[in-house]
Amino acid sequence: MTRRKPTAETGNTDAPRTPKGQFAPGNPGRRPGSRNKATLTVEQLLDGEAEAITRKAIDLALAGDTTALRLVMDRIVAPRKDRPVRFALPPMKTADDAASAMAAVAAAVAAGDLTPTEAAALADVVETFRRTLETTDLARRVAELENRS
Repeated sequence: MTRRKPTAETGNTDAPRTPKGQFAPGNPGRRPGSRNKATLTVEQLLDGEAEAITRKAIDLALAGDTTALRLVMDRIVAPRKDRPVRFALPPMKTADDAASAMAAVAAAVAAGDLTPTEAAALADVVETFRRTLETTDLARRVAELENRS
């Protein structure tokens, strides 16, 4: 692949470059927070036109244009990342109860009531709860030891 040297049209001309046109060692390139020029140009072109373009996309979707319909639906209804899981997690009052909760999760996966992904999310909940109980129990025990001495 041949690299073109930067010009005013193709990129940042004020950054230190090697003779081949590459960034010099230690040069991070574009400053943090700076925005892509193409994105800025498109935003300037669309400035003030977003409402009209949105209306046109909706009109095309209503007229049966499936691509426009998909575009409109993708913007109106965000894709669902997950769904509520209907699962009766056994009550957990102590860290030891986490073992019975995990056994119930494993049994639900084996029975096909939970997917492995759902079970992994529930396992994270159980583990976080267990660590919280363990931490609070440890803090209580340390406080009791400090009070004794």
